[in-house]
Amino acid sequence: MTTEATSAAKKTAVRASEKQPRVYGRGKARLQKGLVYGAAIITFAVLLFLIAYILINGVPHLKPSLFEWTYNSDNVSMMPAIITTVEMTLLSLLLAVPLGLFTAVYLNEYASRGNKLVNVIRITTETLSGIPSIVYGLFGMLFFVTQLHWGYSLLAGAMTLAIMILPLIMRTAEEALISVPDTYREGSFGLGAGRLRTVFRIVLPSAMPGILSGIILAIGRIVGETAALIFTAGTMAQIPGLFQSGRTLAIHMYVLSGEGLNMNEAYATAVVLLVVVLLMNTLSAIIAKKLTKK
Repeated sequence: MTTEATSAAKKTAVRASEKQPRVYGRGKARLQKGLVYGAAIITFAVLLFLIAYILINGVPHLKPSLFEWTYNSDNVSMMPAIITTVEMTLLSLLLAVPLGLFTAVYLNEYASRGNKLVNVIRITTETLSGIPSIVYGLFGMLFFVTQLHWGYSLLAGAMTLAIMILPLIMRTAEEALISVPDTYREGSFGLGAGRLRTVFRIVLPSAMPGILSGIILAIGRIVGETAALIFTAGTMAQIPGLFQSGRTLAIHMYVLSGEGLNMNEAYATAVVLLVVVLLMNTLSAIIAKKLTKK
């Protein structure tokens, strides 16, 4: 009886010792899960608060005079700024996306492993991505506006923004290409396809969602940029030509709020800016889906 009691006590102690780590592990997992859910709820709450604040303060002040083709001090129309924003975004992406995408293809698909030049390019790209936008604006003013005699123009602003978003597009495109499994490439090579055909028909379509995320981030940075464009594109409230000054929606809102006389119109501009960004991102997603299906 004594031996049985002793063995029973040992088994009970072993079970208790095994149960404690399990209980501790479950508590830790629940705590981590709670922190994750809490962070997600706070993030969504802040986002919804910002959107609701903009809509509540801006939608009541939207009126037809804000969408007239010509700007004057009476209507403070934002239509020239809307068109300038679309032109600036398309021109900047047209300059930056091919360069960033082809550079990422070279770094990931063609450059040899351990190439010192590749390491230098990556370090330089990461350094450029951390430079404040005001520095890009000063560079654009000194080089494009002054040295090349372009003046405050749409082209000077687009070139400056293209340089500014180029590191972002390069890094996101390279990460998207790296995430494509090597088995895709090996299968394509095994079927007799060359490297160029493999890249454009197999690798790039598979990496399109990641490339799209970089383009969407670039669009957001272009549309919301003010400092770099004030020094390069100017603040003229007109529909600009390639070598004429113009203001984007962000600059338009900045000027109105800075004057302090048209705060209601500034809130209305923020609503339109939100809608423009949403439409551009939706259009980018549709184009990416069509490219992926091909």
